[in-house]
Amino acid sequence: MALTREEREQFLAEPHVAAFSVDGGADRAPLTVPIWYQVEDDGSVWIMTGLESRKNQLISAAGRYSLMVDRLEPTIRYVSVEGPVVETVPATKERLREISARYLPEDKVDGYVDFAWKNHGEQVVVRMRPERWVSSDLGTV
Repeated sequence: MALTREEREQFLAEPHVAAFSVDGGADRAPLTVPIWYQVEDDGSVWIMTGLESRKNQLISAAGRYSLMVDRLEPTIRYVSVEGPVVETVPATKERLREISARYLPEDKVDGYVDFAWKNHGEQVVVRMRPERWVSSDLGTV
């Protein structure tokens, strides 16, 4: 059964690791990798990636990307969202802390942020405005 808008938004607000996908270009399948994401109050979604990464190059070329999050328990549920990129801005340490705190235990955040800020190279935040949704809760299959 498809989820309501409220159920989709609530599900995306949970800290699931998303399957990120973007057009892979000529003669390539889409690039699909796991990624952390964050949802803004206005419903937009953002990810953080390396400025020089293949992922960012493909996002720039395609102008859009998709995310799919799922779970198996207590029921099989998923939400897939795709839409255009509406903003790409340099990452800040505050944004890195925000997304890290979403996924890591509190006592690990500072160490991870310090390490990532020093070692992962220049990062960007890429914000997407959801246009299309696919969702379902398959119950207790």
